[in-house]
Amino acid sequence: MNTEKKELRKSTQKKLAGLSKSSKHSDEEKIRKQLFELDVWERSETVGLTVSRGNEIDTYPIIEKAWQQGKTVVVPKCNATDHSMDFRKLTSFDELETVYFGLKEPIVTKTEVVGPSGIDLLVVPGLLYDQDGYRIGFGGGYYDRYLKRYTGQTLSLLHTVQFTDKVPKESFDQPVDILVLPDRLIETRS
Repeated sequence: MNTEKKELRKSTQKKLAGLSKSSKHSDEEKIRKQLFELDVWERSETVGLTVSRGNEIDTYPIIEKAWQQGKTVVVPKCNATDHSMDFRKLTSFDELETVYFGLKEPIVTKTEVVGPSGIDLLVVPGLLYDQDGYRIGFGGGYYDRYLKRYTGQTLSLLHTVQFTDKVPKESFDQPVDILVLPDRLIETRS
């Protein structure tokens, strides 16, 4: 199964890299518009988001919108030794530092931890998703571990090329509740 996941990761990354800038920008505007109209977004006081990079959906405008709306934004800080992570409150992009692989994470001395029960909505990153909310992430397993102890709402933002009928799943994989695509919303839990 890991070989299949690796191949799917590689092919999805290639498809994402092949999206034109204008198509990517247009899709992301539609995705953000849908996200900001969701009841769960409106209701959420604290939102967990990753700080995007590369071909990921740009989360900077989402973080800024959350701040404008008076929401608390929390972003992940990963611990590479045990593949765990916690979320830390971010009040400014100046509280970020670049760590491995160009990833931006909160500076521990400038931010405070917010536990899973303090997060209303968690925007879960990934590469490929299916209609049941299962996903293929980037291979570290950080989010699957975190989601085991998180009971709030989850959603993912994705380009159409990141959606497929079925992804291979394993016992520890945790599905997300809502998928937000440029042209539709998919609620995986009724």
